[in-house]
Parts: sequence; C-alpha cells; structure tokens
Amino acid sequence: MEQRESIIEAINLTKKFGNFVANDNLNFMVGKGEIFGFLGANGAGKTTAIKILCGLSRPTSGNITVAGFDVYTEREKIKKNIGYMSQKFSLYEDLTVFENFRFYGGIYGLSKKEIRERTNYFLDKLGLMEYKDKVINELPLGWKQKLAFSLAILHKPRIVFLDEPTGGVDPITRRQFWDMIYEVANDGITVFVTTHYMDEAEYCGRVSIMVDGRIEALDTPETLKNKYEVDSMDGVFLKLARKG
Repeated sequence: MEQRESIIEAINLTKKFGNFVANDNLNFMVGKGEIFGFLGANGAGKTTAIKILCGLSRPTSGNITVAGFDVYTEREKIKKNIGYMSQKFSLYEDLTVFENFRFYGGIYGLSKKEIRERTNYFLDKLGLMEYKDKVINELPLGWKQKLAFSLAILHKPRIVFLDEPTGGVDPITRRQFWDMIYEVANDGITVFVTTHYMDEAEYCGRVSIMVDGRIEALDTPETLKNKYEVDSMDGVFLKLARKG
C-alpha cells in the first residue's frame, strides 16, 4: 500500500469508565484520502473511540491527533474539520430537503452563496433537484441516506466519519452509496467508516477489527484473508470474534 500523509494518529488510546476499559491501548494511523474500516461487534468499543476522535469525549490516556489537532486541547478545531453521519439519520424529518441544506450550511458557517451553490451541486448530482421542496419524511430510505452523506460533507471537511451508513437499505443502494464514498476519497477526504456488513469491509483500503476493547487485526482486506486462511472478511471476523 502506498504511503499516505497521516491525518489521524492514535498512540495507546485508552478510555476507562471506572474499572471498565472500553478502549485498551489502541494504536492506528489513518492516511489522507484513505477509506478506513473500523469494525467490531456491538460492545467492542468502536463508538467510544469514534466519540474521542470526533472531539466529543476525552480519552483517559494516550496521544491522539485528528487533522493535526490534539484531542485534549483542540476539540473545537477538530469538530470544524470533520463531518459525521450517524446510523440514525442526521436529517430533520419535518423540514424540506432544501431547508436541511440551509440549516446545516448555517451551522457550518457557510455563506448564503456557498449554501446555495453546494445545495444545487449535491441535488443535481443526486438527481433530486425536483424534490428540493419535499419534506424529508416523505422520501425513500435510500434517498435519505444519500442526502445525509451529502450534508456530512457539505462544508468540505478533511475527514468524514460514517457510523453504519448503509443500515437497512437494499444492495443496489448500498453499492451506489459506496460509489459516493470512493468519489469523496478520490477528492482527498478521508473516510472513517463502521459497518456490520462484512462484504463492505472489502471496499475499504484497510480495516481494523476490535474485540473486547482491543484492536485484534489491522491491515488490507486481502492481507487479512490470507493471514487467517479464509476467502471472505466474514471468515476473518468470525475467527477473531471467537477469540474474544
């Protein structure tokens, strides 16, 4: 794999809640423009780590930087340089498509001109221009997912965090969503993604797999499949999960 400029660095990232260790000395680096898969079963510690990387939670210990900013002292700067899409929609269901863009653009500090230009760009790209005055809750699930992703990158962040972004959508829409992810990564935005679909792990440049608060494996999908002598990421995940 080509060497990339690092945009996320975590050295011995540790998070404790009393005696419970949610993140146990995590070590990883994510490169600029990389699609990095962050995998693990429920309760493995993924969400805790993501909150720290997004500047929403403070680690117990470790040296961690995101987009060059320190997670202890520069959390507000981190928030300005990232986008985030949660597994539950980050859209306001009772607002129209256009109103959602205007609302998020205002939060991100974009000018009216920038909001208008970027709204038109994304709606044209998604083929949804004629639906801009539709209320969000009237739209199909797949359209909502694509709109939520567009809003997460509206302000041209350096990193976008996607937390199980394709949950519940059909396979064709999932594939289209990943086409959008590839395009964003080609533009230099780093994509940090969690997913429960192991076939999607194959689309990532590298993946890490967490078990019981620790990273048990981190490499390209192909290397991991060879290492664990299986023909799919499902097989890798099952082998590691059984150890936990």
